[in-house]
Amino acid sequence: MARQIAKPSSTADAQAVKKAGSPTLVDVAKVAGVSPITVSRALHRPEVVSEEMREKVLAAVRQTGYVSNMLAGALASKKTRLVAIFLPTIANSIFADTVQALMDRLTEAGYQTLLGLTGYSAEQEEKLLEAVLGRRPDGIVLTGTLHTESSRLRLAQSGIPVVEAWDLSEDPLDMLVGFSHEGVGAAIAKHLLGKGYQRFSVVSISDPRGLRRCNSLVGELARHGITSVPMQVLTPPATLEVGRQGLKQLLEAGEAPDVVVCSSDTVAQGVLAEAASRGMRVPEDIAVMGFGDLSSAAHVHPALSTVRVDGKRIGDQVARALLERFKHPDGGKTVRVDTGFTLVDREST
Repeated sequence: MARQIAKPSSTADAQAVKKAGSPTLVDVAKVAGVSPITVSRALHRPEVVSEEMREKVLAAVRQTGYVSNMLAGALASKKTRLVAIFLPTIANSIFADTVQALMDRLTEAGYQTLLGLTGYSAEQEEKLLEAVLGRRPDGIVLTGTLHTESSRLRLAQSGIPVVEAWDLSEDPLDMLVGFSHEGVGAAIAKHLLGKGYQRFSVVSISDPRGLRRCNSLVGELARHGITSVPMQVLTPPATLEVGRQGLKQLLEAGEAPDVVVCSSDTVAQGVLAEAASRGMRVPEDIAVMGFGDLSSAAHVHPALSTVRVDGKRIGDQVARALLERFKHPDGGKTVRVDTGFTLVDREST
């Protein structure tokens, strides 16, 4: 007896499904003209079906208004296909390349992402973890390595793969992809000393990683006999206003730096703006150094010297580490990737 091949249903069939109530996976299969198992694979394991088949299923999903029951799928497979990503802020685009690359890779592999904002606070990160762990994400990405003891304990007990990004540490929770903030601070100090600068100052927000860079800078300068480095530490997030206020406070305190090192390009651009408003020439009267190499850094006047971090590479490496762990959960491979950094010398120094 010849096997019958299901034919795609009409738009009228899809409308009938909508009227009948909440559409099911079987309804989507009927409209797409495929089997329910094919629909399930197209939605939850897109890598195992053809692009043409996936598009057909997605068209049927749109027609029927079907909403995938992720909870039911998680109960059956013990997988939620959800990855939680914690960022300090979205006000600063320094993290944009990392998040975009990470989300692109995960989406391509059939995973959804959930963003949480910590506001540079380990305590806020702990609260977010409390909310997210109940959803049993397949993986968690944390920005940095500073966490409360409670967060460390909960993550260790959860058994969920964790990647700490944008940092390196001797005591990682699990997987680690980033660079040395202490290395950045020391490299900036040596570079600027080599250019002849002697009177240093710092404008930073109270971001733990930014402060680590600044403290490393101060430590390296001390090893070269420079022990007085005035600092202005302001409240996050990093804004042009913070940069302007930082330089203003330094100058009003009677400081006369020949170079200002900033915790980010955004803060540095604020310093440039304040210097310009006071008729100060950059770099003749005051030099400025940023961090992050934002897309605007090369186009401000004068062009900003900074430190380039390969955010896209960080995102790609984080995604690769997670996907490999998902595929081989008992592989036991230690992941510790140093993505490095590059000093970028432009007109502001």
